[in-house]
Amino acid sequence: MQKTVPPTENKMGTMPVNRLLVTMSLPMIVSMLVQALYNIVDSAFVSRISEDALTAVSLAFPVQNLMIAIAAGTGVGINALLSRSLGEGNREAANRAAGNGILLGFLSAAAFVLFGCFFSETYFRSQFSAKDFEQNAVQCEAIISMGTDYLRICCIFSFGIFLQIVTERLLQSTGKTIYTMITQGLGAIINIILDPILIFGYLGLPKLGVAGAAVATVTGQLIAMMLGFVFNHAKNKELQLSPAYLRPHGRTIRTIYSVGLPSIIMQSISSVMTFGMNRILLLFSSTAVSVFGVYFKLQSFIFMPVFGLNNGMIPIIAYNYGARKKQRILATARLSVFIAVGIMTVGLLVFQLLPGPLLSIFEASGEMLAIGIPALRIISLSFLLAGYCIIVGSVFQALGNGVYSLIISIARQLAVILPAAWLFAEIFGLGAVWFAFPLAELVSLALSTFFLRRIFRIKLKDMESEENIIN
Repeated sequence: MQKTVPPTENKMGTMPVNRLLVTMSLPMIVSMLVQALYNIVDSAFVSRISEDALTAVSLAFPVQNLMIAIAAGTGVGINALLSRSLGEGNREAANRAAGNGILLGFLSAAAFVLFGCFFSETYFRSQFSAKDFEQNAVQCEAIISMGTDYLRICCIFSFGIFLQIVTERLLQSTGKTIYTMITQGLGAIINIILDPILIFGYLGLPKLGVAGAAVATVTGQLIAMMLGFVFNHAKNKELQLSPAYLRPHGRTIRTIYSVGLPSIIMQSISSVMTFGMNRILLLFSSTAVSVFGVYFKLQSFIFMPVFGLNNGMIPIIAYNYGARKKQRILATARLSVFIAVGIMTVGLLVFQLLPGPLLSIFEASGEMLAIGIPALRIISLSFLLAGYCIIVGSVFQALGNGVYSLIISIARQLAVILPAAWLFAEIFGLGAVWFAFPLAELVSLALSTFFLRRIFRIKLKDMESEENIIN
């Protein structure tokens, strides 16, 4: 028999919204900042090997981003279903969501193991044209060799990142975000410590180069994954992770992917965009690719806190949607937008005022500085709009309408960024390519606002309001 509990037993339905959002998000923002620091430090160490090594890691990024897209998108579906089930008092459905989520993490990782074993080199060779080999075959082969070694290791041990993210989403769904801060933070710190040791062969260990960066990455992920299972077993008493719930349950999996699949596709589109941008930039030089890769590492320090805010916001909105508390949903969304725009404003100022010092972290050559300084200033013009659009997209996901986020992402990255970047490259040259990003964000702003008004009108207008909200 289904066991029900009053939804107000969980703090997501009772704690004042301002304090709840801070409580839920702050640990994840901190852990995301540590993750962002790892991204920067990791590439900074790789850049000390050579610029070609940095290019190799940059070219591997679309596949790594695809892993994260599938894991995080599945996590969004798990998070929304699990939080909504708890809000409705349905523990059985919550347990099935958790168990099937773990199963989906295993199956997704298995697919990347196969890709890593058999297609890593093919993927790297596909990014170079015959003309590239004619111009500098030695450089192309060096990048392919280093990149293949790096990507193969990351893929073969990808179950670490998949199950780390799944176990963290289970903790987030029940409001135990402090433990996700520990798992993410410890994994990133271990990665940072191991990077120089394994890349340069300190403490008597062999010098592994780019492969050492990959080993450091997967080691941190595996430790974070194991810690995530420990915390869920010891601290997450609202869920029962028994083997019975690992059995596939069709309706649960369909519900997870009804929300998660648009998120997966949406984030996977970013991999397609990055792959396409790399191909466009290779028409100019491998240094331009390195600049684009460095930009992604640097911008993560600005975007990661917003994603941490998202991770705290989604279960709050999903829970209160299940509990039919309209005013808590609205208050959470407004506050999240305000904080996100504030974070992005800081990022805009940093990128506008300090592009040279930021690039110097990565041993930037004169050519990289010449390309990178205007690139960072131009792309960062999109930051303010991006903060609003990211939050709104996550509201769609929390309310079970992730397809809106998918439409916006397709329009932004495939219909605007890539065509505009190619057109600007053909007509105006490399310096104009970067204007594709602020242009795309304007399109995203218009679509996000349109869909936000629509979903609030359709889904929330008849919802019973909670009168006594303590802000």
